[in-house]
Amino acid sequence: MGYSKKYLPLFIGLAMGAGVFLGSKLDFSNPSAKLFSYNAKKEKLNRLIDYIDYEYVDEINTDSIVDVTVNRILENLDPHSVYIPPEELEGITESMQGDFIGIGVSYYPYRDTISVIQTIKGGPSEQSGIMAGDRILMADQDTLYGERLRRDGLADKLKGELNSQVQLKVYRKGKGIFDVVVKRGRVPLRSVDASYMLKENLGYIKVNRFAETTFKEFKKALDSLQDMGAENIVVDLRDNGGGFIAPALKMADEFLKNDKLIMFTKNKKGAIENNYATRNGGFEKGDVYVLINENSASASEIFAGAIQDNDRGTIVGRRSYGKGLVQREMALGDGSAIRLTISRYYTPTGRSIQKPYENGNKEYFNEYLERYKNGELQNVDSIQVADSLKFKTPGGKTVYGGGGIIPDIFVSKDTTRVGETLDYMLRSGRMGGYIFEELDKKRDFYNQLTEEQFKQEIEIDDDFADGFLVYTRKRGIDINLKNYRDQLKKYLKAIMAQQLFGTNAFEKIINKDDKMIQKVLSISQ
Repeated sequence: MGYSKKYLPLFIGLAMGAGVFLGSKLDFSNPSAKLFSYNAKKEKLNRLIDYIDYEYVDEINTDSIVDVTVNRILENLDPHSVYIPPEELEGITESMQGDFIGIGVSYYPYRDTISVIQTIKGGPSEQSGIMAGDRILMADQDTLYGERLRRDGLADKLKGELNSQVQLKVYRKGKGIFDVVVKRGRVPLRSVDASYMLKENLGYIKVNRFAETTFKEFKKALDSLQDMGAENIVVDLRDNGGGFIAPALKMADEFLKNDKLIMFTKNKKGAIENNYATRNGGFEKGDVYVLINENSASASEIFAGAIQDNDRGTIVGRRSYGKGLVQREMALGDGSAIRLTISRYYTPTGRSIQKPYENGNKEYFNEYLERYKNGELQNVDSIQVADSLKFKTPGGKTVYGGGGIIPDIFVSKDTTRVGETLDYMLRSGRMGGYIFEELDKKRDFYNQLTEEQFKQEIEIDDDFADGFLVYTRKRGIDINLKNYRDQLKKYLKAIMAQQLFGTNAFEKIINKDDKMIQKVLSISQ
């Protein structure tokens, strides 16, 4: 069964909207407990629920009624005020804490078995001898293989209390089935995907979200690059949907001099809270380049706006998402919570970058499709700006509010059908399954390679690429890659590097010939 190619931009847009929606839900400050006085509106709702609970003729799950009611109320406010049910809240909170308690493996269900893609370096599983390619069959008394294997419950089988032990039954090719005991430990959820030198004096850092540990990771990467000789830096925030505001403020502080305004917020009462840089900046000299695209949102836009409005660096890429609302998490007492918009934020020049949402949530989250249609992703002149939202930086540069950060240097997106398809398959994991199978054929050989040996010795040839096309064709995707074979080979090698060595190796390969990075290299000193 094939797919309808004309709908591909729709699928891409929906996926992007979902990613930014998740990131936007996480953009909040720590709540303070508040007591609310009695009012008739709340009592009216309480009585309605009680009447249904005790008097209605049929059995009704009033919990579900309440959930629907809360969602409907929030939908009428703004796109980023959202309800988080109990079953989702724990996972989201865990993700933004920057670590969790587990055994330290990345995996996915492959042919009804948990297959280890990679062990976390220095983590519990690596220390216990588990290797990439191993199949985990049982955890204590829980069977983890078979036709009814459900991915959504697997993590719970492997998580547990800190320092608690789990006995695993593992299968390895050439060794058979064996038992291993793993002591659970803290497993990091990295928000810095990569940091390496692009050239002699230019460092590169990619940040995928803003979590509690992001600034610590970023600072460590920045200091390391400076030790390697980085005098200028690229901060890649493409596809970063946001998160906590505090790490974005600290990151901006690294580049701005004391007392420079980073951003300010304003609530409905007009109360303004300013956020200034401090004397703690460790990179206040040297050029700064910030990469953004249509999926860079929220805290990413705070950072980019601070750099741009203070004339501190150059923004490269495409117009960012346009989220200028701040949420606060508020518990509802049953394990669920809401994230309620409590203020708007403004860049140092006073501009709001929040895009309009008056036409409803569906149109708001699908705005990527409009950018696709009007040509904005290919041509900077297609970006619609309003003179009434024009601002000037201290250095005299014109910037605009009203919907995202417009870059100083525009770089177009490959929106061809095949280009979009390749990008979709890269991000969706379809290439990962094929690569895992190929690595599994020679697991002993690949596991003994160093990253440098991999870089020098492993080449993706035409037969390997053709094998992927056969793999996708069997799964209902048939694409013509006549003019994209080299790009496909690069993507396949990047996924292979990721499974063997991690995200830093992936980014090094995927960024080769990247248009935005090439633009920075061409304009940097």
